[in-house]
Amino acid sequence: MLDANEFLEFLKSRRDVRRYDFLDKPIEGDKLQMILKAAISAPSVGYSQPWKFVIIEDENIKNEIYKNFEVENEKAKKIFAKSELYKNLKLEGIKESPLNIAVLYEESDEAVLGMTSMKNMGEYSVVCAVQNMWLMARTLGIALGWVSILDEEKLLESIKADKKDKLIAYLCLGYVERFKDEPELKTLNWRDEKSLDECVRYIR
Repeated sequence: MLDANEFLEFLKSRRDVRRYDFLDKPIEGDKLQMILKAAISAPSVGYSQPWKFVIIEDENIKNEIYKNFEVENEKAKKIFAKSELYKNLKLEGIKESPLNIAVLYEESDEAVLGMTSMKNMGEYSVVCAVQNMWLMARTLGIALGWVSILDEEKLLESIKADKKDKLIAYLCLGYVERFKDEPELKTLNWRDEKSLDECVRYIR
């Protein structure tokens, strides 16, 4: 039986790792398999299992996706133009990480149990798979970063995805020297951390 307090501390140790932190060390095949097995162990609406995983090691594809990021990041810089901090943030690790994974949602041609009213439940199921990957990677001492400053349509073209596929997450994985004690955006004071009381409302 897991100790609940130790498990909570482990959950709190998860980090979103960025550029320059990754080591030049490949991820072993058996550990990658563990991460992927954790992913497909996630719950899914109507047992639909709507996830797909594209493993990207090809440097040409990674460079193409990095250029995608650069274009989108220039747009983001205009949105956060008043923030000097944004210019110095590490927002990706596409080329530096030895392994990238595109996590996709595959839309079903048939009605899915549990999705007749809430149409996005399939996508939420894939997010659960991403969380499982993140936690398994942390257990194995492997860092993971989630890159969201990307043009989805162009990325799907880069990886030759099927027409029914939707991008849920683009992940960068690799070893690091050490995991930071606190989330980077917290230590940089990007935003204040919310307390539990701010996030919970009771109806009794």
